[in-house]
Parts: sequence; structure tokens; C-alpha cells
Amino acid sequence: MTVEQARFRFLLLLGLRWFPVGLTIPVLVLLPLERGLSIAQVGAVAAIQGITVLVLELPTGGLSDAVGRRPVLLIAGVVNIGSLAIWTVAGSVALFAVAYLLQGIYRALDSGPLEAWYVDHALAADPQADIEGGLSRSGVVLGLAVAGAALISGGLVWIGPIGPVSALTVPVVAALGLSAVSTLAVALLMTEERPARGVAAFAASVRGVPAAIGGALRLARGSRVVLALMAVEIFWSFGMVTFEKLMAVRLSEVTDPDAAGALLGPVNSVAWAASAAGAALVPLLARRVGPAWAGFTLKIVQGVTIIGMGLFAGPIGLIGAFLLCYAVHGAANPVHAGLLHRQAEGEFRTSLLSLNSMVGQPGFSIGAIVLTAIAASAGTPAAIVTGGVVLAIAAPLYLIRSKDVFREHSPAGTSRPLAL
Repeated sequence: MTVEQARFRFLLLLGLRWFPVGLTIPVLVLLPLERGLSIAQVGAVAAIQGITVLVLELPTGGLSDAVGRRPVLLIAGVVNIGSLAIWTVAGSVALFAVAYLLQGIYRALDSGPLEAWYVDHALAADPQADIEGGLSRSGVVLGLAVAGAALISGGLVWIGPIGPVSALTVPVVAALGLSAVSTLAVALLMTEERPARGVAAFAASVRGVPAAIGGALRLARGSRVVLALMAVEIFWSFGMVTFEKLMAVRLSEVTDPDAAGALLGPVNSVAWAASAAGAALVPLLARRVGPAWAGFTLKIVQGVTIIGMGLFAGPIGLIGAFLLCYAVHGAANPVHAGLLHRQAEGEFRTSLLSLNSMVGQPGFSIGAIVLTAIAASAGTPAAIVTGGVVLAIAAPLYLIRSKDVFREHSPAGTSRPLAL
């Protein structure tokens, strides 16, 4: 497989994976509230997903390195379909908790294998392949897929209920069907060379999971750069609760719940388009100031935009700050991912990506509990401002320097350490 072929399949599968997510994003908070849950209960059941991913992230990453990327993604797809099926009918805290539990299992299985599959194939075809460029394009595809889906989601909500299915449930039903299509696409397009197959080979691969996990942990312990990137992920994930969970609540406060439900689709659509634009433009910034300073700058700017979300009292200011936040978020993702991939060793690549994702889960779970509690007691604006400050605190961690062999070449051809 050539670099171009691997990139095309990666981007196509990524778009199919995130389109159903875009359909559900506008209703993730409003649907449980419509069915009787309080904002604190929504935060509590959402935390179940983070805790589940925390427990399973590293073992599933090791499973992907040992068994293969394709079978793990196929299992993930089936679990996701089950989670969305429960979402369509859930009407109690217990059922929503089960849905979030399955979603956590899905996220743990899904975290890293597709990206690792692309990087492995690209570097196998060309050791000097521009993986950062591919990752940047993936940010564009992800943003556009979610943007288009969120716009459709808003339209589905605006049209209203379809028979016994409420307006806020219709996007979830559509996401359920498209997730099945995504899983089928993985089965058809994601080819993978495995030296042996069958029950015995599978058992031998599973026995290799602890070794894969151990390799990732040794890499993390031995690298100041990796530890710094993990710390960034924790603070970042805490702050993400503001624009993933609290934005819908804040918009309903400055307008009204019905208007918020109709607006969130188009607003999320534009936000993810802004995210795609940010991912497309960030290579220019990274080449000009270097990946480390780009990461530092983007974290500070994103924190400021989140604080703006909390301080603006009208819908125009709130939505404007939200859109800027997503543009910066889309730019920051490929920078962070590229820095992490350059630290990864091939056989432990998914395990290291899973470790990075894993450490973010307690950050998000704690953020979901703490920030929704602050919202309930001190108001949503106070919670959003708190999240923005915590996210920005991580910025200096990008500037920690490493004495590892992590280097980049200047235009003049000389080699210099990459500040991280």
C-alpha cells in the first residue's frame, strides 16, 4: 500500500466514524434533560464513560498492538451500535448509565487503532512520509464530517418528532444506522497483514498484551517529553467539559431550551467547520514558530476563548467565543498528535496513544463532576470560566525540553533539539 492509498483509506474511514458523532453532539445534553435527568445527573452518568475508558484504555491499546488494529475496531463498532440503541430508548439514570458505560468501552477500543494503522502503513511505505500532514488533513476531515452531520442534526430537530420518536431522538436513530455503515466500511477497507490467524494465534496475541502495555509505560517513564504531553492531556480534557457539555446549558440560559435545541445543530456545524479550518492552517504556524511554541500559543488562546464563553451574557458573544474555541481546538489536535507520534515506537504505537487518551479520561471525568457541580451551585458562567483557566494552565508544559533523540531539521539542513 502506498502512502497516498493509506492516507485515502484513513481519511475515508475517519469521516465515516465521526459523522454519526456529529449527529449526536447537539443533543447529548439536551436529550437526557428532556427525559427527566437533572444537570448534575447528566454530569454523573457522563463521568461513567470517562472512568470506563480510564480502566480499559491501556489494555485495549495493548490488545490492538498485539491482536491487530482491524479486529479491535470491528469489536468497537459493534459496542457503539449497542450503546446508541440504548440511547434511543433510555428514560432513566440507570439506562443512561449503561449507555455511557458501553460508550466508554467503545471509546477505549476505538482510541488509536485507526490512526496507528495509518502511521504504520505510511512509514512502512516511506520512512520519511509526512505523517503530520496526514494527521492535519485528518483534522480537516473530522471537522467537516462533524460539521455537516451537526447541521443535519439541527435540521432533524427543527423538523420535529417523527411518529413516536421525539425531535431530539431522531438524530440518535440516524447515528445508529450510520454507525453500522461505518463498521461495515472498516471490515471492507482496512486491510492488515497478520502473520498467523486462528484461535491459537489469537491466544498468543492476547498473551502479548502485557508486553505492549509495559513497552508504552517504559517509554513514558523514560521520556520527559511524553510525561509533559500526558500532563497537557489531563488539563486539556478537564477544560473540554466546558464546550462539550456546558455550552448547550449556557445557550439555553441566554435564549430558551427550544431555541437552544434548534440552534445547536447549525452552531455545532459551523464550529466543526472552524475546527477543520484550524487544522488546515496550523502547519503554517508550526513551521513558523515550531510545534512546541505552536502548542503553547494555542493552549493560551483556547483558554481565553473559553473564558469568553463564560463572560459573554448574550447569544452572539457566546456563540462567537464558542466558534473561536473550536477553531483553536482543531488546530491544537494535530500539533499534539504529531509530537506524540514522533515519540512512539512502532510496535507500541497504539499503546502509547491509548496511554495518552487514558490519562485524559480522569481529567474529563473530574471536570464533568466538578464543573457541573459548580454550575449547579455558582452558575454555568463560573463553571465555564474555571474550565478555561484550568485548560490554559497546561500551556507551559509544551516548552519542556528533552534530551532524547527527538530532533527536527531546520531549513538550512542543520539539526536542532525540538523544544517541548
